[in-house]
Amino acid sequence: MQFEMHDVKGKAMSYPVTSQPQCATSSCYQTQLSDWHTGLTDCCNDMPVCLCGTFAPLCLACRISDDFGECCCAPYLPGGLHSLRTGMRERYHIQGSIGHDWAALTFCLPCALCQMARELKIRE
Repeated sequence: MQFEMHDVKGKAMSYPVTSQPQCATSSCYQTQLSDWHTGLTDCCNDMPVCLCGTFAPLCLACRISDDFGECCCAPYLPGGLHSLRTGMRERYHIQGSIGHDWAALTFCLPCALCQMARELKIRE
């Protein structure tokens, strides 16, 4: 890749780019990742959230979405819950992956919702 510059007489000069700009420190773009404050199966740590997640999971999902700053009907959209969980991990720098989010929401929906609700309570 080359950039053209012109000297004072209008004659084109080219300077090849030989290296990309680097960060001044080695940790410039790194962020410290953390874990969820509570585990996926720690549902009984907060009984009201546990009961809501067990008997009214969509109501809990709407509350989580609203508390997270999204539209309360986001959980009803295709992929809405996955987006919320992934967004929560990104915002709070929580370790994990989209695959882990998918597995938690697919196989342990009430537990995953309770974990998300507890995380929001702790982070507030």
